Amino acid sequence: MDDVRFEVEDGLAWITIDRQDRLNAFRAKTVDELIRCFKSAWANRDVGVVCLTGAGERAFCTGGAQKQRAETGDYGPSESGLFEVETLHRLIREIPKPVIAAVNGYAIGGGHVLHVLCDLSIAAETAVFGQVGPRVGSFDAGFGSAYLARVVGEKRAREIWFLCRRYDAETAERWGLVNRVVPAAELRAEVRRWADEILRLSPTALRFLKQSFNADTEHMAGIGQLSFSGLGLFLDTDEAREGVGAFEEKRDPDFSKFRTRASV
Repeated sequence: MDDVRFEVEDGLAWITIDRQDRLNAFRAKTVDELIRCFKSAWANRDVGVVCLTGAGERAFCTGGAQKQRAETGDYGPSESGLFEVETLHRLIREIPKPVIAAVNGYAIGGGHVLHVLCDLSIAAETAVFGQVGPRVGSFDAGFGSAYLARVVGEKRAREIWFLCRRYDAETAERWGLVNRVVPAAELRAEVRRWADEILRLSPTALRFLKQSFNADTEHMAGIGQLSFSGLGLFLDTDEAREGVGAFEEKRDPDFSKFRTRASV
């Protein structure tokens, strides 16, 4: 694998997005490799807990690679010919083992969605959270917004998406967006402590509990499918191209000419 590292250490599988030069933004190839890693962790009987994190100290994951999208109009080639981020979302939820997000830096856009989907989130004090979709001509109207509202409440979730602000780790903990905040140097050790506590518990009980928690929000998968269908059409519009073009040119986007259409 080129974009992701996979290690198993005493019952804990570490899945690390390793694209530090791109702030661990994912392209289609990255998503393919993440799917492969989660399936490997699912199949490995020695693994009882999974941790998703990013390489380096700057970023957990900053979502879809906008530079790639600006250059090619998509997120690059994949094994199947599909951009399977929706499959990745489902895997994080469906793997019958607890998944911990170790948020070591920026968790922005699609990277923010990944940490929200994990069962637990432990953040470094230096972590930064937020959404960016409406700023770059994109959105996640499935788990990334509907499930987020279950986590932090409707008002907070709408603020996160409608204002595209950035939030520090202290705010994220206060809102219930993360379970624990620790100094950056202690993040890996804290994940290890939580994993060891979990590993002492009944894996079958944990599997049923995770599936029970998921059952209450499973209908959001259908919303997600609808969302990604709509996103595929939206990305071909001038409005979406203005967002990604502004990102690539390092300027503020001008969406004013699309406002009338959006209000119909």
